[in-house]
Amino acid sequence: MSKIDDLTRLKHIRDSAKEALSFVNNRTREDLDHERMLSLALVRLIEIMGEAANHVSEPCQAKYLKIPWRQIIGMRNRIIHAYFDVDLDIIWQVITQDLGSLLIEVEKAIKDLET
Repeated sequence: MSKIDDLTRLKHIRDSAKEALSFVNNRTREDLDHERMLSLALVRLIEIMGEAANHVSEPCQAKYLKIPWRQIIGMRNRIIHAYFDVDLDIIWQVITQDLGSLLIEVEKAIKDLET
């Protein structure tokens, strides 16, 4: 993988995380149960983050150890293979509790790769 490819994929992760966070702004966990488009959109954004993370080169992953690569990829795999058995409590937790810190680390990596 080239530096450009890793940078692009990190930007995909960043953009998807930002979008997911914007979608849950002023929302509650119960909204996921009542708004199918919201839950589908959030699941899709997590899939995109996982797919992008899966294609970030090993050297890049090794350089940015604060990004939980295996967990991001594992979450994507779980969603893809259990698409009718997605736990919306976990989706909500990941987005509301984990994405903020992930976004900080991804932004640091992007800034580093852009310099």
